[in-house]
Amino acid sequence: MGLLDGRRAVVTGVANKRSIAWGIAKALDREGVDLILTYQLERFRENIEELVPELSRPPAAVLPLDVSDDGSLSAFGDHVQALWNRVDVLVHAIAYARREDLEGRYVDVSRDGFRLALEVSAFSLTALVRALLPLLEQSESASVMTLTYNGSERVMPSYNIMGVAKAALESSVRYLAWDLGASRIRVNAISAGPIRTLASSGVKGLSAFLGTIPERAPLHENITADDVGNAAVFLAGDWSRHVTGQILFVDSGLNIMGT
Repeated sequence: MGLLDGRRAVVTGVANKRSIAWGIAKALDREGVDLILTYQLERFRENIEELVPELSRPPAAVLPLDVSDDGSLSAFGDHVQALWNRVDVLVHAIAYARREDLEGRYVDVSRDGFRLALEVSAFSLTALVRALLPLLEQSESASVMTLTYNGSERVMPSYNIMGVAKAALESSVRYLAWDLGASRIRVNAISAGPIRTLASSGVKGLSAFLGTIPERAPLHENITADDVGNAAVFLAGDWSRHVTGQILFVDSGLNIMGT
């Protein structure tokens, strides 16, 4: 018996086995959740299909989703609705910025780069919730969660535009929590510590930073995608039914340190 038997979750953003989204998907599956997984690029679909045998049951579907395209979002919502009559959990694990807008100086970010990073990394949460809102409203207590990072509040060299995008994402979490609370839909974010993933590979100096965390963080160890997955189980379940609009840090306490 799983802690979340019978619940249904849409998990976006699985790129490969090191993805935080995959850590969340595995944890939800372990606790009895039925899954729909999404991909944007065809090569990521192949990666997901290679990972599926690790789950206790096949996903209900593996669907294409381009959050920058309204037509794709609408089609995705229709496809999910054709499969399920409700969605209990929505995991938004989508972010993107051009490499040149992560490196160098923030002051040099281009207008197009700013727009792209904010649209894909922040607005996509609102757009995705809107596409699945009729199904989320059918849940007795739906949980929406997204992924952020402390670069939203503190300057992290080589994070630049993504830090600005994460700040907008966190603000969206709070406004969505207010909008959707009357429908018993909770909206929260997990602020994970640094993890070596495909997405983080674009952040210059990550390896050196990871090496300092065992000395700097109160718990003296790096985190894994599985740690984030376990936090997601908490946010998906009834234990967090009165938690909304919050940022849950899973970073060995690194965020409390001054330096």
